[in-house]
Amino acid sequence: MKIALVDVDSKIPNLPLMKISAYHKSQGDTVEWHSAFNNYDRCYASKVFTFTPDYNYFPKCEIVKGGTGYDLSTKLPIEIEEMNPDYSIYPTCDFSLQFFSRGCIRNCPFCIVRQKEGYIHAVKPLELNPQGKYIEVLDNNFFANPEWKTAAEWLMQQNQKIKLNGVDVRIMDEEQGYSLNKFKHKKQIAIAWDNPKDDILTPIKEMIKYVKPYKVKCYVLIGYWSTPEEDLYRVLELDKLGVTPFVMPYKETDPLKIKLIGTTTDEYKNNQKYMAKFARWVNMRATFKSCTWQEYK
Repeated sequence: MKIALVDVDSKIPNLPLMKISAYHKSQGDTVEWHSAFNNYDRCYASKVFTFTPDYNYFPKCEIVKGGTGYDLSTKLPIEIEEMNPDYSIYPTCDFSLQFFSRGCIRNCPFCIVRQKEGYIHAVKPLELNPQGKYIEVLDNNFFANPEWKTAAEWLMQQNQKIKLNGVDVRIMDEEQGYSLNKFKHKKQIAIAWDNPKDDILTPIKEMIKYVKPYKVKCYVLIGYWSTPEEDLYRVLELDKLGVTPFVMPYKETDPLKIKLIGTTTDEYKNNQKYMAKFARWVNMRATFKSCTWQEYK
């Protein structure tokens, strides 16, 4: 068979497509990125975000679509899911993608992880990218994994820098803080302050006893269940601690879901302007450090 791949909107190398490529190559099939000049027997498309426009140039063959941008219930067949990724389809990728767990202990209403992957459970780590210089850990909640100590030991043995994308500071204890400090970090450790009602400052103060605050980035969700005053409070308090705030505006296109967060579609669209401006102010570090929000407005 001749297989085409379409990566609609991934920000990083698409792991399902890499597994699909590995599987079909193991079956003797030809795999390549879709080209309008070629014919194919089957085309796989992966889309991450619901708000991303769909691909408009699918070939005339069997089309298989997957990813959260298309359908939460779609899963890879077990024989493909168990494959190790084929990094050759992303020849410039210089890092490895890794999971030690899937799912999450939380069930946040704005997040689809629990619905898609269930309660947190450990998974077997993948083979690393032969050209990889560091490891990007994609676990949604690394230290909530019941086997996090085994995962931490595995990472230490690789002798590569680590980029952690999912650390829940609310459950952090001394042992986990000590473990974090032992890693060679590629970039800042990612934590989150999604709900302004949560007491995040207390556990962050505990966390930075073990990890220097400049090594920590905190994602701040706005536009879901917070007011502009609560948004401003969170970013300023994080900055006082030396932790880098990074604003993440909530995006939604479904009118029914917009209604669930207590606003109308028109009000939501107007709020998008505020969120975009506030995110620009916070996320451009030079601007954030040089002027206040009132001055920026």
